[in-house]
Amino acid sequence: MKKLAVLGASGHGKVVADTAHCCGWDLVEFFDDAWPARSENGHWSVVGDSKAMLARLLEYDGVIVAIGDNKVRNDKLVTLMSAAAPVVSLIHPMAFVSRYATIGVGSVVFAAAVVNADAKIGLGAILNTGCSVDHDCQLGEAVHVSPGARLAGSVSVGDRSWIGIGASVKQLIRIGCEVVVGAGASVVSHVADGVVVIGVPAKVR
Repeated sequence: MKKLAVLGASGHGKVVADTAHCCGWDLVEFFDDAWPARSENGHWSVVGDSKAMLARLLEYDGVIVAIGDNKVRNDKLVTLMSAAAPVVSLIHPMAFVSRYATIGVGSVVFAAAVVNADAKIGLGAILNTGCSVDHDCQLGEAVHVSPGARLAGSVSVGDRSWIGIGASVKQLIRIGCEVVVGAGASVVSHVADGVVVIGVPAKVR
């Protein structure tokens, strides 16, 4: 029996767990710092907090972080990797990932997402439902590309940046670290680190 431990009992975590079952994991259990007040996450049990997860790593064939906040997810992933945890990635069977793309460890690629040739995805990314990452894109660590967002060819996205639902990014654009691209925004020029951009065309808020 293949057992997966998931850190973060959230709505996002439910989709991670469901994807894990689609990928052939037999048993999925959650760990969350709201435990023991929170003992279940939908169809799945919450069996301990993050300290308990670190203490029980040998019980699991794989672990993954299912926390939406990019910085927190990045920090938790680094902690797990430092503890030699068996961190895995999950790619939904209904996603398309080119054989020539690279997906960083700890990442999740949900149903109907597309990742094209020579795209490089960093550690702990979330490529959410129905998003697309085109050829030669480079995404840093803990990037989240939201449902329905579109990155054209050769886009670069810095660490811990968030591309909002339905946003689009023109080819060859550079987006810095810790950027938030608002829902439905259209990014047609480069974006500096640490800013929020919204609108069509996207401008700094």
